Amino acid sequence: MAGEKVFIGPKLRELRQSRQFTQAEMASELGVSASYINLIERNQRPASLKFLITLSDGFGLNWRELTNTDSGVALSDLRLITKDPAFGETFPDIEELRSALEGSPNLMSGVVNIFNAYRAYGEKLAEQNEYISSDDNSSLGVEQSVHDFFRNNNNYFGALEDCAEQCCAGFIPDREEIYSALKAHLVQKLNVQIKLVRDELLGTSLRYYDRDKRQLMLSDGLDHQNKVFQLAHMVALIEFADLINEQIPKLIINNELAASRCRIELANYFAAAILMPYAEFYEEAVRTRYDIERLAAYFSVSYEQVCHRLTTLQKPGKRGIPFFFLRIDRGGNVSKRFNVTPIQLARFGGACPKLDVHYCFRVPGRILTQTVEMPDHSRYLTINRTVNRASIRYSTEDKRLAISLGCPVEYAPELVYGREQDSVSTQSVTEVGVNCRLCPRHNCQQRAHDPFHSTLTIDEDRRGVTHFES
Repeated sequence: MAGEKVFIGPKLRELRQSRQFTQAEMASELGVSASYINLIERNQRPASLKFLITLSDGFGLNWRELTNTDSGVALSDLRLITKDPAFGETFPDIEELRSALEGSPNLMSGVVNIFNAYRAYGEKLAEQNEYISSDDNSSLGVEQSVHDFFRNNNNYFGALEDCAEQCCAGFIPDREEIYSALKAHLVQKLNVQIKLVRDELLGTSLRYYDRDKRQLMLSDGLDHQNKVFQLAHMVALIEFADLINEQIPKLIINNELAASRCRIELANYFAAAILMPYAEFYEEAVRTRYDIERLAAYFSVSYEQVCHRLTTLQKPGKRGIPFFFLRIDRGGNVSKRFNVTPIQLARFGGACPKLDVHYCFRVPGRILTQTVEMPDHSRYLTINRTVNRASIRYSTEDKRLAISLGCPVEYAPELVYGREQDSVSTQSVTEVGVNCRLCPRHNCQQRAHDPFHSTLTIDEDRRGVTHFES
């Protein structure tokens, strides 16, 4: 130990507290000053060999035990923890870790234990991620917080509606010329240069805005409807950024990922309000009995854009039918959802396989209606159809998604897709659930997982409709 500095601060403090001594009392016992004890405990001064011998003699200790910390293993554990993505992007150097270990060994030991527990639980959660959500900054937590934000606002933002209405009155006098009007507004009022560029130059992007050059580049692979929508979206982000931020609660605005996602969705909301002004859209929706394809043709927008807009007709005094919106891919994964109805939608992963929205891929472009009943006996009329993604070249063909738009079945007579008997008939009702993990139904031929909240019976002498129940 000759020539080596020995720091025993945490162990000396632990020893003193176990004997219920103050620093002054311990100093008196060892024949040193209280300030000396204080310096050693804070690792601001090494313990001399004479002090270690006096300490071991006075308290009946082996002084070598005070200097044995197994710091190598502990330091290795801490370095492993700081390399985990959950730790963040700023990594402490080896000296900082060693200082933390020497200064607060018990705290660091607890951190290691927490990390090991976190890793173990993470492995379990990974196996069950169809039904367990996250409240942190992960993508699941972000999407859920944004979904809850829109649902808490009933998917209606009056300030954005008013602003869009003023824009329509101010610089969009004719809907037939909306593309030219939006482009002129961006160029002349907002000083934004707009360029149509070859899609190869944008890679996988359909739109890119260079903030420094104030240049908006649109892919030449976009159809007219999507070009118009992207221009309206950018008007929202550039001209009305403050208004959009005012809609976002502090809990979300302080989370960078969630705030960005919120701004995008609110800009989409604004763009839809520009293309489909509330009052006119509401009147046409009622007049056509919510005929989606008729509305799409009238406002020169896409089927999916109409479905989105229908979920926002919740203005007090002029409310439309409450709808939920669910979009899935070929694998049944939920990629977007909005909801102003009581129904519980799948948060992520797959939706119930008994929903006809999955069957849509077999009959692309055709509208399928289905009346479904949830486990709580609530019923909904659903309108299901595939929608196409932008097909820029041959290799991007057939990138279809499927949309389910639904409302409580009592509104069915008000829709062109509904019938009077939909609200009372039991023969044409399909029993469904949120997804298999959350569905309590027994003897379902489509069950793919055990339910999370119950255990299904298994009888070796019986074969049921699935191997989950026998």
